[in-house]
Amino acid sequence: MEATILPAAGGSGAPALGEPLPVEFGNTWYAVRGTQGGHRDALATAESLAAWLAEHAAAFPDGVADAALAGLAAADVPRYAALRDAIRSLSRSVVEGAAPDPHAIAVLNDAAAAAPRVPRLSAGPGGALTAVEVAAPHPLAALSTLAADAIALFGGGERARLRACGGPGCVLFYVKTHPRRGWCSAGCGNRARVARYHERHKEQS
Repeated sequence: MEATILPAAGGSGAPALGEPLPVEFGNTWYAVRGTQGGHRDALATAESLAAWLAEHAAAFPDGVADAALAGLAAADVPRYAALRDAIRSLSRSVVEGAAPDPHAIAVLNDAAAAAPRVPRLSAGPGGALTAVEVAAPHPLAALSTLAADAIALFGGGERARLRACGGPGCVLFYVKTHPRRGWCSAGCGNRARVARYHERHKEQS
């Protein structure tokens, strides 16, 4: 029996912007600021994937993240990475108005079917009842949930608000919740304004 994979001590390192779960997951490939530059993959190891799942456990249905963490194996990492890459590919297609990659769609659909789904009834504020289908507790329940949420995002009206960050060098996506929002975070907004300022002064000199 394989030993339980523990979350990386330093966390996943991925940005947490409060975006819908599949967008947050797509953003596990991100730009690194500083002298080294380049990009970082928060799913590079089983430990960093475990850290990401632990960091976002509250966003999954009850028991799903726990089941994923308890059953996570190093061999599962490529499946999660492939799903992340498919989400990023489809996100780019949406924001660029391009045709989606059929392979990315197939990866999404296969991941959604990785765990059995069961109907759940939940009570919201004021006792309002909502019927949903969620992945049953299963080692790949988190993978299945991420894919199902991504299918709902890309197949629904919310995809019209999906954007690529306009910050210099940023590769993150976000859902535009305010008419004036043009960046994934305030930090990227500040960097974009500084870059425009320097560009204007360079043209005037």
